[in-house]
Formats: sequence, structure tokens, C-alpha cells
Amino acid sequence: MSANSANSADEQVELWKMKKLIKGLEAARGNGTSMISLVLPPKSQISLFASKLATEHGAASNIKSRVNRLSVMSAIASAQQRLKLYNRTPPNGLVIYCGTVITDEGKEKKVSFDFEPFKPINTTLYMCDNKFHVEALAELLETDSKFGFIIIDGNGSLFGAICGNNRQVLNQFTVDLPKKHGRGGQSAQRFGRIREEKRHHYIRKVAETAVQVFITDDKVNVDGLILAGSAEFKNDLSKSDLFDPRLLEKVIKIVDVSYGGENGFDQAISLSQEALANVKFVQEKKLIDKFFSEINLDTGKITCGLSDTIKALDMGAVETIIVWENFDAHRYVFHDASGAEIERFLTPLQETDRNNFLDSETGAELILVSKEPFLEWLAEVYKKKGASLEFVTDKSPEGSQFVGGFGGIGGMLRWQLDVAQLDGQDMNDLYYSDDDEEVPDEDFDDYF
Repeated sequence: MSANSANSADEQVELWKMKKLIKGLEAARGNGTSMISLVLPPKSQISLFASKLATEHGAASNIKSRVNRLSVMSAIASAQQRLKLYNRTPPNGLVIYCGTVITDEGKEKKVSFDFEPFKPINTTLYMCDNKFHVEALAELLETDSKFGFIIIDGNGSLFGAICGNNRQVLNQFTVDLPKKHGRGGQSAQRFGRIREEKRHHYIRKVAETAVQVFITDDKVNVDGLILAGSAEFKNDLSKSDLFDPRLLEKVIKIVDVSYGGENGFDQAISLSQEALANVKFVQEKKLIDKFFSEINLDTGKITCGLSDTIKALDMGAVETIIVWENFDAHRYVFHDASGAEIERFLTPLQETDRNNFLDSETGAELILVSKEPFLEWLAEVYKKKGASLEFVTDKSPEGSQFVGGFGGIGGMLRWQLDVAQLDGQDMNDLYYSDDDEEVPDEDFDDYF
């Protein structure tokens, strides 16, 4: 893997961690105004913010409600302690969240976070509220350029956009245009004029809708624009005086597609991959297409399903792990009666089976040592296992198929490996050989 690819993969892992953190912080709620949000941009003076917190701590002592007063003062004191851990603001800035939150059980719990964002944060914020303010962190997730699409043909037009791994239809309408009139006489000219007028009005409507969709506050809200269609309408639009010059400047590609509507949108994205090479949505499609290609070619260099992927990962055979960003599973660590450590990875369905919490040899109940979300564990250990980690969504057709048909987790291997035979086999028997007899395919139900 090239250095650029590795850096891109690492950045995607950091993005996933940030998404998860934001989701947790957004859901947190407290009583009164006992939750502190503090954001320092790069090169900020720690002493100025320390002085501000001291002032706020003094002002909080005047809060009439005793419970709220103590909660606010405690949160500010926690923020002061966190701030003292830093002599200077980190290169990317500093984010601190402190306060008392209400748990799902209705109990109060003190929480405190301080961290350097994975990229520079250009916001200064101090807020004392009943929730954490994460807007500045959410802005860091908007890393990808936004590209607009206009799919236009004789049946209607679709206006869409992709940004990151998000594909969105912004507007869509149909049209009923008259066909060419083949009869002669005076009526041919009249029908011809009517047809041209209808086409002109259609182009006008498309141009006006494009302004409404892709221009906000007199500024173009996309970094590039792609025109696509199955007839000459796309070229007529680009050459028309009705098309806003600001949008015309943003046109980076004009492509021919065989369909209109959403099918044409998907085809236009595929045909524009060169122009969209750095967009996460396109990168995700290419990655999963490569995974499917390995399956179709029957190379023996892929694995799918939680159990088999973990086995191959432990052997160092996995080059790239592909996992759905919302994949739900936990890593359990148990001790058996002799004190030996047992590690198990269980999906929610497997967690309902009591046998997964029993010793497979003695049938005795295992002693639980720890339980943690599988994705959090994976994000910490994938490098130690010699693999790269790619998070995907189910927003693309390929991603949806990967999640629904292959369980949302799989790996591309460095070498051919008979993962199904890992348990209880000699290591030399785990690799494919050209001399091996062909065996029937394994039941794919075993993967899930």
C-alpha cells in the first residue's frame, strides 16, 4: 500500500472515531446549565482561557439554585483541571467537554473529555448549557468537495449532489415534450415551432432550477458540476444563454448516459470517476467493486463474516478490512475455571444464545472480564495486525449489497487462505494448492 493510500485510510479511521464521538456527545443531556463546551483554535493562549474560566467560576457562585450552582462550578473546575494539562495549545487546537450528564437509567454521571482534533479547528467557543455543543467538530467532517449533477433528457431532469459518501437527489421533475412531426404541409412548420418553443421553455426551467439548487446567497455551493443525459439536451443547456455563467464555469465534465432519473444519476457518477477520484462515495464504490471482483474470480483471497475475518486477521493474512460503519458487535474477554483467557466476538443475535457464554469443553459458565464495542477495538488494533481499515456505508448500491449480502464485514487477503478450515487444522493445510481437488462451495450461511 502506498503512503498516500495509508494516510487516506488512517484519516478515514479518524473520521469514524470523530463521528462516533459526536454522536455520543450530541445525545448527552444534563440538568440546568452544567455542561461545559470549550474550543480553542490553534495558537490560542492557554492563560487567557484559564483566566476566563476563573471568572466564570466566580460568576457561577451567584446562581440561586444550589443544585445547579454546584453542578456548574464542578464542571468549570473540571475544565480548569483539564486545561492545566497543557502548556500550549496543540497544533490542531484543543477541545474540552466537562459536565454532569443524565444516564439512560436516570442517574447523574460526571464526564470529562479533552483532546486535539485530527485537523485544525478554526472556532473559538465557550458555552455553559444543558447539552454539549459539537457544531465545530461536525464541520471537521465536511472534508470532501461537493459535486453537483444535472441529468437531463426528453422525459425530465434530476438535480443531485455527492459529498463524501453521501449521494443526494436535490430536485426532480418530469416533462412531456412533443415528438418530431413527420407529416408535410403547413402543419409541419407549425408543429415544428411548437416543438422548439416547448424545448426552449424546458431548457429555461432546467436553467432556473439549477440556480435555485446550486447557488446559495449568490455563491455556487458546489465545487464542480457534471452535465449528463442521453440526448442533446445537456449540450444545449451548456451552450444556452439561459444557463447561469457562474454555473457554466463550474462544469467539469459532460457525459452521455443511457438512462434518465436516478439510474442516470448512478451511471453519471460511474462515468465521472476520474473527475471525482477523491470523493469518498466513489472511492467506496471502487473498493467494494474490487471485493466483489475477487469473489467472482474465485481467487480465494477474500473472507467475509465476523468469525472468519477475525481468524484471518489474527494470522496476519488480511491486507484490507472492509467494515460497515454501523456494524454492531462486541468483543468479550472471559476467564474459564482455570483462569485461562478466552476471547469471543459476538453479534447481537449471537448474544442471545447462552451457549456463547459457556465453556465449550466443560459447559461451565465463563467469567466475564471485559466487554467493548467491536469497532472501537478494531480501530485500535488494526495496525498491529498488519492491516488497513476501510469504513463503508450502505448509501451506495454496492455498499447496500455488501451490508445486506455479506454481513457488513470482510477482508481482502494477502494470499490464498482456506479460512473455513482454520479450526483444528495444521497450518500447512490452510493454504490452497494447485494440486488440491476441487471441493464443493461452503454454505454461505456459515459466514453470518
